[in-house]
Amino acid sequence: MEQLSTRQLFFTFLKLGLTSFGGPVAHLGYFRDEFVTRRKLMTDDAYADLVALCQFLPGPASSQVGIGIGLSQRGLRGGLAAWCGFTLPSALLLILFAYGVMALDQSIVRTGWLHGLKVAAVAVVAQAIIGMAKTLCPDSPRRLVAVGAAVLSLIISGVGGQMTAILAGALIGLFFLPVVQTDELSEQHSGSGKKGALVSLLIFFLLLLTVPFFAAAQLPALAVFDSFYRTGALVFGGGHVVLPLLQAELVDPGWVSKDLFMAGYGAAQAVPGPLFTFSAYLGTVMKNTPNGWFGGLLGLGAIFLPSFLLMSGILPFWENLRRNRKLRKGLVGVNAAVVGLLIAAFYDPVWKSGILSIGDFIMAAIALGLLLKWKMPGWLVVVICGIGGAIL
Repeated sequence: MEQLSTRQLFFTFLKLGLTSFGGPVAHLGYFRDEFVTRRKLMTDDAYADLVALCQFLPGPASSQVGIGIGLSQRGLRGGLAAWCGFTLPSALLLILFAYGVMALDQSIVRTGWLHGLKVAAVAVVAQAIIGMAKTLCPDSPRRLVAVGAAVLSLIISGVGGQMTAILAGALIGLFFLPVVQTDELSEQHSGSGKKGALVSLLIFFLLLLTVPFFAAAQLPALAVFDSFYRTGALVFGGGHVVLPLLQAELVDPGWVSKDLFMAGYGAAQAVPGPLFTFSAYLGTVMKNTPNGWFGGLLGLGAIFLPSFLLMSGILPFWENLRRNRKLRKGLVGVNAAVVGLLIAAFYDPVWKSGILSIGDFIMAAIALGLLLKWKMPGWLVVVICGIGGAIL
């Protein structure tokens, strides 16, 4: 099969980063068309295995698939080239948007077109909940897990409640839920050996466990790195599920206002590439230092670093892990719990920030209809809501 150079990987993923609208599911379709159908870098079976691995891991699934393709082609350099090409366009756009928002009178964040972006976020998150619930909560036991996780995360605010809900979901899945059947495996290759993989996993856990202690020593940059790194390491489900964790890490302590948070989340729907580049916007608009472009790049790098370490650390062992029945049972419960976390985030802050009047409600309902019934692309719905917010 064809092998791409590091330079070719970068420019191939740069093209995808500039044109891949529609969220993680759409991104996976673009990747398959480019690397399986057109370039024939891998078989359909190998691609399906890679996608399955990324669904099991915390972090942004579509970005991890891209990193995995890069790793399988050119090792660590290939993974970095793939990530940079796919991620930088949307990250730079959101950093520029953040500077634009900060240059405006802050009262405009509560009205006008920026409020329209928050209304758009209501429709987008509702669509995500509906789609994820169909896939991850198809039966009554898993729906109950989702509802329980939502209630728990609303009662116990912050990261503690969310982590408790995820742990409870894992235990319920392990002991009470049926295992999801997995197809026969095809061979999956990785650009790194098992020794390098173990080093990556060691670094992943060392950063996760030790950085919080250093961050507590009044070191602002480490505190920012810790918040974004922990989010990237613990957010199961990817995509929109990052919303409640980032809210707990940045909005609850007062680092970012709720209005700026929701306006940026709406804007993130209108740019191509991964939703996790929302972190670049948040790092830029933070009240505390480091902020600005440096804070944006720090948040961006920190939230994606766990994906690099996990992909390079687990890919060589994936076939054996996928056969582990207990792991699969636990993850069934985790996936149901993350639907509940997204439901809780839909109520607070998405609904409470976006729906302030009957006009907002009608606009959100129309936007949801455009997404679900007419299959309109998300970026276009965001533009429509921005215009509608300005009119209202």
